[in-house]
Amino acid sequence: MSFLELEGVQTYYGQSHILQGVDLEVTEGEVVALLGRNGVGKTTTIRSILQLTPPRSGDVRFRGESLVGKDTHEVAEAGIGWIPEGRRMFARLSVEENLRAAVPNATDVDEALGTAYDTFPILHERQGQRAGTLSGGQQQMLAIARGLIGDNDLLLIDEPSEGLAPQIVSDVGRALLSASQEVSILLVEQKLSLALDLADRFYVMDHGTIIDSGETADVTAGDERLRRHLSA
Repeated sequence: MSFLELEGVQTYYGQSHILQGVDLEVTEGEVVALLGRNGVGKTTTIRSILQLTPPRSGDVRFRGESLVGKDTHEVAEAGIGWIPEGRRMFARLSVEENLRAAVPNATDVDEALGTAYDTFPILHERQGQRAGTLSGGQQQMLAIARGLIGDNDLLLIDEPSEGLAPQIVSDVGRALLSASQEVSILLVEQKLSLALDLADRFYVMDHGTIIDSGETADVTAGDERLRRHLSA
């Protein structure tokens, strides 16, 4: 049984038909990359899983149970976490306050904070600083740390390297690789080399459909099979 499975998902924004029969799966313990140019439906796929933009038809199943029609908070309670594009956080709260807000009630707060600070030591140095005053890279680290300590079984991660310097991208990659030892991941990522380093399998999306898929071990970042469907 697949951990996460999308079958024939059709999703619209108003009259605009965005996802046109998407089939996709993530098995337990796996990292799967969803690749494609901007605007082809990758973020809508994540929103459809979360029921933020519910499919009009098709099904989204997690651990064999349909998520379609559930409230987004119920999807989260089922064990699905979201690290959205854009580093959303509480800008006026401190780093530590942002982290504490992400810790589930039944989780040891000190242990969760320790995990976050071990993963990103700079956050420990800046724990009392307002999140809105952090650099872009530090804000992305905080966004990822919030997802990692949320007691999730599956993480949906949208463009974690966007706008980051190469060294910070390396730090983010190491953090996600570490996280993948504990949770399954569906990763939307424009940086092909990072996606292939992290993922076990990939899907390529174009115009709201899956047009290719395979094992990452069978391709490289320079592979024309992938690059012709991605932004330059």
